[in-house]
Amino acid sequence: MKILLIEDTHDLISVIVRGLNDANIEVSVAVDGQTGLEMALNHEFDLIILDIMLPGLNGIQVCREVRKVKENVPILMLTALASTENIVTGLDSGADDYMVKPFKFAELEARIRTLVRRGNREFVKSDMISISDLEINTSSKTAFRNKNAVSLTSTEYRLLEYLVKNQNKVLSRIQILENVWDIDFNMGTNVVDVYINYLRKKIDTNYPDKLIHTVFGMGYIMKTENLNANSV
Repeated sequence: MKILLIEDTHDLISVIVRGLNDANIEVSVAVDGQTGLEMALNHEFDLIILDIMLPGLNGIQVCREVRKVKENVPILMLTALASTENIVTGLDSGADDYMVKPFKFAELEARIRTLVRRGNREFVKSDMISISDLEINTSSKTAFRNKNAVSLTSTEYRLLEYLVKNQNKVLSRIQILENVWDIDFNMGTNVVDVYINYLRKKIDTNYPDKLIHTVFGMGYIMKTENLNANSV
């Protein structure tokens, strides 16, 4: 496995490189955003670990530029800022996951394995799933509502696919966190609610048949039938 680490804190670099090398993982290091971006674009990596606060280009800018060229390489973002707004900004830029500093190395290893495993999943054929006039192609990772293409970030797509695959089931926030992001997020954040609102604007706005509903005290459900008394 080859990993690109874009980080400017030398003590943290030393810890991460030593730990990953012990796990037989090859690590390339960039200590500023511009160098990291050039390495990410010019070489192939199984995963990128990207700090937000970097000299020159910051991590958000680097992530956005990488995603213009490479859609599938997993990106794990490191941040000292644990607010929901900062987390959402990082995910919206194209990151697949985030970790808040300081963190335990064992957790970093676990997240790396999860992201690389997710990135290596292959779809043998084009699979279509649908609900009402919403269609999703799980191979091309595209979505259409009433034949109109829906522009989604990678995180929005994963959330939408999970909802559609589990249509007519009430899904708790914990279930969504574990299955869309694969790991437990800080439950003090409202990341799920933020992304549900993003999807509603893209999927349900301007369409009479609303698909994403809130079930009070329980979570969310994707369905087409008439709403029951305790969902909206």
